[in-house]
Amino acid sequence: MKKSVLLFIAVLVAVGLLALVAVNGVDLLAFEIPSYKDGIVLGLDLSGGSSITYEAQIPEGMSQSEVDRGMIAAEAMLRARLTSFGYTEAMLSRAGGNRIRVEIPKITNPEEAVKMLGSTARLEFRDPDGNVIIYGSDVTKAEVNVGPVDEYGPSVPYVSMELSADAREVFRLATMEAAGRPDGDNYIAIYLDEELQSAPTVEARHAAAGIDPVDGVMITVAGNREEARRLASLISIGQMPFDLRQVELRSVGAVLGERALETSLMAGAIGLVLVLVFMLVFYRLPGLVANLALISYTVLMVLLLSILRVNLSLPGIAGIILSIGMAVDANVIIFERIKDEIRLGKTIRAAISSGYRRALTAIIDSNITTIISAVVLLALGTGPIKGFAITLLIGVLLSMFTVLVISRFLLDCMVNMKVTNSRMYGV
Repeated sequence: MKKSVLLFIAVLVAVGLLALVAVNGVDLLAFEIPSYKDGIVLGLDLSGGSSITYEAQIPEGMSQSEVDRGMIAAEAMLRARLTSFGYTEAMLSRAGGNRIRVEIPKITNPEEAVKMLGSTARLEFRDPDGNVIIYGSDVTKAEVNVGPVDEYGPSVPYVSMELSADAREVFRLATMEAAGRPDGDNYIAIYLDEELQSAPTVEARHAAAGIDPVDGVMITVAGNREEARRLASLISIGQMPFDLRQVELRSVGAVLGERALETSLMAGAIGLVLVLVFMLVFYRLPGLVANLALISYTVLMVLLLSILRVNLSLPGIAGIILSIGMAVDANVIIFERIKDEIRLGKTIRAAISSGYRRALTAIIDSNITTIISAVVLLALGTGPIKGFAITLLIGVLLSMFTVLVISRFLLDCMVNMKVTNSRMYGV
């Protein structure tokens, strides 16, 4: 019994600690959890943003079919760049002819949005003399890692790159040559659309802000995680099939506005409180357990949205609310089954086990169909549709976890604490 009490308290403490992390964030050496204010970005409909219209500069002699394929590739490249920066809620659409319109939330300065997206996405690695060593198309992969950059050095963020076979040898020779240059000239410059993005130095030993001269595929960034993330995103962009020229820049006001967001959050909070009261009144002790699981669900949802840096729009909020409803519905199904088993004369422990077993098939079937729908929307949708799919998918998976694991664990703890009066279970 004492062990069950300690386990019950441990779960509550763990949820409380996770809630503090969700509010304040935490920065570990190898992993960062941002606070909900920094990690969750409001979508264009809630916070406003910037709108950019690009026009493709079609080379002479290109056939219409090639133009169509190029426009599709350009849209995919812009979408990949938006996704790499975490703007999954950004709207991207054809604006007639060879024009593409991009609407990005939260970036209220259009010039900043243009700088982030670039125009041609032409990435080049150059030596100090200005000669191009390799192009962005030679990079097959770039990602952020954390670890030591020399035998005795501390762990720092760095960008690791995978190059094509031919480019790898060219880049290796270029970095070794740069390592032999005098200080001040021992660097490899990274340009995007003719604009210098970074100029990491190349040294005989690994060092902060340097490139590995052995194989030329590691770039350290002086322990700056954000700079490493930015640089990896830029390197991952590749090249557009043709140049894109911006023809329109403008700021977009919030469609709903901050007042509407506050109202929506208030309505959601009132609805959540009413659900908590309903579960407690009608199901008593199981209702209390369900409420604790629902609070755990809310905390875990905020944490995951922050870690994944989800752009939250109104459809995304709808996905969260829908998954909350599914979590409550699953608890209701289970608790009704438990009450039926208790009325048949079974012990509380046996009723809980049988109730979960009887309800499991219905819960899994309903959630699996929702997960399939969310995955399809995530794969085929764009903009707010993708945002809805992301929050719905996360919410459904979390609801299953809280209902089938946390609720069951807490109920078992209650039974082990000798709380076995049938009236406490709503019978």
